[in-house]
Amino acid sequence: MILPTPILLTNDDGIDAPGIRALHDAFGNTPTLIAPSTVRSGCSHAITMESRLEAEVRSPAEISVSGTPADCVRLALHGLMEPPALVLSGINEGGNLGHDIYLSGTVAAAREAAFYGVPSIAVSRYFKADETIDWPRTTRLAREVIETLLPRETKPGEFWNINLPHLEAGAPDPEVVFCERCTRALPLEYHADAEGYYYRRGFYHTRDRDPGADVEVCFSGKIAVTLLRI
Repeated sequence: MILPTPILLTNDDGIDAPGIRALHDAFGNTPTLIAPSTVRSGCSHAITMESRLEAEVRSPAEISVSGTPADCVRLALHGLMEPPALVLSGINEGGNLGHDIYLSGTVAAAREAAFYGVPSIAVSRYFKADETIDWPRTTRLAREVIETLLPRETKPGEFWNINLPHLEAGAPDPEVVFCERCTRALPLEYHADAEGYYYRRGFYHTRDRDPGADVEVCFSGKIAVTLLRI
C-alpha cells in the first residue's frame, strides 16, 4: 500500500533498542527516527521544560534526543523534520495494556501526536519472562496490522494502540481482535528496607482483566487493537 509520508518513528526504549529498529526495518527507509537517546520507559507523558534538549543528528533521517518520547514528537512537529503525516511509536519491549497506557512513554508519543491532529499508532510486544523475542516475525506482524489500520478514519483526538502477544515458536499467526481497554488497576506491592521502598514488578502476568478487553485478548495469544481517545 502507499504509505503517508513523511513518517516519524519514535519509542521509549531508546533509539538503539531492537524494537524501534525492527519497526524501521518494516518500512524500509521511509521513516525518520527521532527517539530518546536513553531508555525512558514508564515516563508517561513527561516533557522537558527547564533543561536544554540536545539533539544528535546521526544522519538526515536519524536523530537522537536527550528528552522523552513526547519531547521527540514535539520537536518533530516544530522543525527537526518536515511535519509528519503519521507517527509510529514502538515496538515497545513489553505490553502496554489497560492501566499501562497512562504509564507508557511509547503510548504517550502517539497521544502527543493525536493532540496535534496527526494520525498515530503505538505498537508494543507483550512477552513472558526469559523469552527471546522473534523480531523478524514481530516486525512482519506489526506491519500487517498497521497497514490494515491506515485506511480507517479516526476522529480528532483518537489514535491506535496495538499489542502483539507472546507466541510459541511455530505457532500460527494470531488473530487480530479490536477491543476496549481493560479498566483494572495493576496490582501493587513494595519491598521496604532501611533506605526506602522498592516497587515489585512480578505481578504483571497475573493481573486482573476485564472479559474481552485488551489484557485478556493479548494474554490469550491474540493481537489486541484498541482505539484510544484523548
